[in-house]
Amino acid sequence: MKLFDSIDRETLDGARLVAESNEFAIYDVGSDSYTLVHRHEGVKWQGVTISGDALFRIAELLAIATRSLYRDVAGDLSRRRSQP
Repeated sequence: MKLFDSIDRETLDGARLVAESNEFAIYDVGSDSYTLVHRHEGVKWQGVTISGDALFRIAELLAIATRSLYRDVAGDLSRRRSQP
């Protein structure tokens, strides 16, 4: 795993874009490696390069964290709606 405080956009020119949202993107950078990039226009691009296996494992962790966050938020909303 490599962390980048700053990623030169030109280094990703030859990489295949795998997925993107408005601020994040995942690039296939070869050799079973993927770079998750925070592409906010107001700051330097930052990112982390991980293996394909790590990508699967991190996706599982994010799914668990997302479910936990959803339960917490849904619980808070439910309590607020039940209060007079």
